Amino acid sequence: MPGTRDDLTRLRIALTAFFALDGFVFAGWVVRIPAIKEQTGASASALGLALLGVSAGAVVTMTLTGRLVRRYGSHPVTVACAVLLCLSIALPPLTHSALALGVVLLVFGSAYGGINVAFNSAAVDLVAVLGRPIMPSFHAAFSLGGMVGAGLGGLVAGALSPTRHLLALTAIGLLVTLFAGRALLRCEPAAPPDRTPGEGGTPGEDRTRGEDRTRGGDGTPHRRDRRTRRLVITFGLIALCTAYGEGAMADWGALHLRQDLDASPGLAAAGYSCFALAMTVGRLTGTTLLERLGRTATVVAGGTTAVAGMLLGSLAPSVWAALFGFAITGLGLANIFPVAIERAGALGGPSGVATASTLGYGGMLLGPPAIGFMADWLSLSAALTSVAVLAAVAVLVAVATRRAAVPG
Repeated sequence: MPGTRDDLTRLRIALTAFFALDGFVFAGWVVRIPAIKEQTGASASALGLALLGVSAGAVVTMTLTGRLVRRYGSHPVTVACAVLLCLSIALPPLTHSALALGVVLLVFGSAYGGINVAFNSAAVDLVAVLGRPIMPSFHAAFSLGGMVGAGLGGLVAGALSPTRHLLALTAIGLLVTLFAGRALLRCEPAAPPDRTPGEGGTPGEDRTRGEDRTRGGDGTPHRRDRRTRRLVITFGLIALCTAYGEGAMADWGALHLRQDLDASPGLAAAGYSCFALAMTVGRLTGTTLLERLGRTATVVAGGTTAVAGMLLGSLAPSVWAALFGFAITGLGLANIFPVAIERAGALGGPSGVATASTLGYGGMLLGPPAIGFMADWLSLSAALTSVAVLAAVAVLVAVATRRAAVPG
């Protein structure tokens, strides 16, 4: 593990840069979805199917990335996926049909899923070494990157075509990857004190059999039992329910404001910015909140807040009330996903992160297509209320499993 506090600080900064880059690139894509929809001539349901390409690529890659992280380490995998992410963001505006869009989004989704497993695995190990619940700060960087990316997209929406805009994001992303990647590759992976060499996120873990291990109360290794696997899946389900809301806001928030409330293109793009800003603020205060309330209380309070916020955001008759509801939703959802991923990673190492991330990001990426179909059957505003429903489900799961979950 890194030997000094300065080493850990450098590692934390490098990881934070990649979280921010991920949010920046992803938001740059989502604010141009209305323009891409118009360019391809896709209906709401056809667009939903095209967005399924992101889901499919991410879910398949997440499972594979957990194995790659165990074999090669989280740092090289993070850098490789960042390069692919930045290159693939330039592809969607080159398409002119829903089918072609779905194919290129499959590539984009693969990079997006891979980098999220890789840098979350590295972050989980660093959290364990530092002994503080700092996971929300990394996800705050993702949200801040998303806010900047969405804000920039709103500013240039009327001046730049989607092609020029997303090509610029490619150039910026590759430049950030060059500097942050060099710093990350120079850092030794953080090795939590309760892991043996080669276990967790470091290269060479269990190459012969690939079995995950954790440690018991007496400090000796033992195979993950059924209870541990159930807990990892439980945290993944909580992540799924809340990440569904993030995906919905990213892909459909701007369209709801534009189509249902007659907002201008710039104001419609501001919807995701409000959501991302509120989420950033919530995550920046997340460490303090977790230290004072504990994980279960934080999840329950956040989920309840998100339910109220999303009902307002989806059903409000005015743009400004909807924007306020989006902001409240962002505050509520802010810390639930980081808590779920951190707990799953603490229990299962990279495999735990991969499992919870597959479920969590599956919710983020499968949610938008589902909302597309519901919007065709009902209306977009009614479809968005499903975010509130799943946030409530996350609260119920957290309460029902609070005694079985890891203390904290």
